[in-house]
Amino acid sequence: MMFRSMTLWGGLAAWGVAATVWAQAAAPVAVSDAWVRPTVAQQKATGAFMQLTAQVPLKVVAASSPVAGVTEIHEMAMDRDVMRMRAVPALALPAGQTVALKPGGYHVMLMDLKAPVKAGDVVPLTLTLEGADGQRQTLEVKATARAAAAAAGAHDHGSHGSHGGHSGHKH
Repeated sequence: MMFRSMTLWGGLAAWGVAATVWAQAAAPVAVSDAWVRPTVAQQKATGAFMQLTAQVPLKVVAASSPVAGVTEIHEMAMDRDVMRMRAVPALALPAGQTVALKPGGYHVMLMDLKAPVKAGDVVPLTLTLEGADGQRQTLEVKATARAAAAAAGAHDHGSHGSHGGHSGHKH
């Protein structure tokens, strides 16, 4: 009987080590400074921002959040003399390089908001990551709503209103 219980405990300990290794392998992306811009009354869209650093080459291929009807990865870019925003099919995360999702650049766009996002709210986001082998996994992110530090060239998501800034966008 003692042999069986030691085997059981040894097996559980080994399983615990395997579970720990699996958990570490399941999160190959470090997330820092995740935040969302608070909204004002009647505003139906906002942006989420963060720093992502992957251990291995990956790409973000989708995003979702229970606070929004539509969640997409967007890019802000100059087109001649006009700043344009568009959804991107994927965002590359090169190994060991920090990719900044920030106002005026890449960001997670939350549209068709189900309720206002107030300063201090914690907004859950799920990023879908894809490796070079096509394997997908999800990354859960908690982003706190706070005002952005004044930044030159920052894009104001408050001006979208009813997606007016999303010309040519299909939802």
